Amino acid sequence: MDIADIATNDYLEVEAEKRLGKVRSIFEEQNPKGIIVTEAGQYEGVITQRQLIQSHIEDDTKVAALTTSAPKVDRTEDIRDTARMLVEGGTKMAPVFEAGKLWGIITEDAILEAVLDSLDALTVGDIYTADVVTIDEDDTMGTVINQLREHGISRLPVVDESGFLSGIVTRHDIVDFVVRDNTKTTLGDRSGEIERLLDLPVYDEMSSPVETVSVEDSVQDAVEEMLDNDYSGLVVTPADDDRVVGGILTKTDVLRALSYTEEEHLDVQVTNIELLDTLGRQEIQERIEEVADKYSDMNVHHAHVRLHKHKEKLRGTPLIQAQIRLRTNKGQVAGTGEGYGADNAFYMALDTLERNVLELKGIERDEEYKGQLLRKLNEL
Repeated sequence: MDIADIATNDYLEVEAEKRLGKVRSIFEEQNPKGIIVTEAGQYEGVITQRQLIQSHIEDDTKVAALTTSAPKVDRTEDIRDTARMLVEGGTKMAPVFEAGKLWGIITEDAILEAVLDSLDALTVGDIYTADVVTIDEDDTMGTVINQLREHGISRLPVVDESGFLSGIVTRHDIVDFVVRDNTKTTLGDRSGEIERLLDLPVYDEMSSPVETVSVEDSVQDAVEEMLDNDYSGLVVTPADDDRVVGGILTKTDVLRALSYTEEEHLDVQVTNIELLDTLGRQEIQERIEEVADKYSDMNVHHAHVRLHKHKEKLRGTPLIQAQIRLRTNKGQVAGTGEGYGADNAFYMALDTLERNVLELKGIERDEEYKGQLLRKLNEL
């Protein structure tokens, strides 16, 4: 299947010189599926909600300062390859070209709607993200924004003082505040209003109750719920206790699963692959395979490397956070690391991953030893 039938030319174009305040108004008033940024009629990139959570960005800032790149997709591109391009590009939409000319856009929702009937074979437990960042009810919204930026994520489950799930706060909640109709206030008043937001407790702005999904539920049912309710993700809880945060299932997780391959070697996806310096996909694959091979009973089904750039720099080299997540027959194993430059960050994350793999191996050996000991005791 290709995207010829699901790509749409229902999008808006904005010039790179347009004020950001105008773009915020577009999101608020027209809720477009996507905005393409052009300069002198030529494609420059896209602008998404992600930029709008940057509270220090004023309305007078020009769109060009926030424009991000997105992979160019041919209108006849295979749908699985397109899903992979969105995942590795770290974007939820991409421009579609036909005969070299900008034709429209493709969104993750359009892809998920097209493949919905094929998702009943997967369970949430097959593809969800197990390790998840949470936040406390009494933390401030300023802390939320910092956490979203630091981890490059779009949602934070909120837990109460007992550690139970009580709500969720998302990037959309932040955007909704930023683009509220403040036509009766001056720019200074608006800035003061945003400052007030930063001090509000999460409890005041979170959504509650939270829609959850179990690891045993089908991905098809989960995606239907996300599409019907305009959710980007669902909190995953154990089947027997929906108070406990077990993980997150996002639309990106589903796209990633769509693009899994049956290659002879480990399939590795790299989100924000353009941040890599000298490392290539093949070397990343080889390094991860070397770590996985240290646990002979582990079969890695898929590996995902996510790179996230911070603003901090050292002699011009940005601080990068790297996350490596393996989906294996022994469950999910992950490693995270930071370093100046993507290559350095990757190796820091790889070191953490190796320790976690060896720890998992040690735990299994301990359990095996305990089992042998109990059997011997029972024989006495």
